[in-house]
Amino acid sequence: MTVADIDAITAMDATLFGVDSWPRHMFVDELARPETRRYIIAEVSGQAGHLVMAGYAGLMCIPPIGDIQTIGVLPQYEGRGYARAMLVELIDEARRRGAQEVMLEVSSTNPRAQELYRRFGFEHIHTRRKYYRDGSDGLIMRLQLSEPHAVNTQTQETDPA
Repeated sequence: MTVADIDAITAMDATLFGVDSWPRHMFVDELARPETRRYIIAEVSGQAGHLVMAGYAGLMCIPPIGDIQTIGVLPQYEGRGYARAMLVELIDEARRRGAQEVMLEVSSTNPRAQELYRRFGFEHIHTRRKYYRDGSDGLIMRLQLSEPHAVNTQTQETDPA
């Protein structure tokens, strides 16, 4: 992700997260910290071969902890593996930066994303009651990075996020 992508990502974030979306300045601030942040975009071929943004994700890493700040895929691209691919990239980036564990927070009302994270070995370790503005709980999940990640392929039929 680059500064040139911020307006499109801010609009996508508003579409995906509504009242809990980030204001534009948060993306600006995040991209201004490459020493501890990494933001990526999933792009797909659209009409006439032009690339179209399907999703985005971001990581903050201050060893020994990596923290997935955000991950989102537009509804029309869900189930195609984009969230999974971005999650792999962020976990690998956390490892490269020296993280021993990766944390994330997911809404209690998003079971598809929760399942994706569980397949990667994330465990629910804490609940922040009524954390989101819509009143839903925030589930804190953690992945220990002592071993390479392994996806449970037996339950992996479609990408839930």
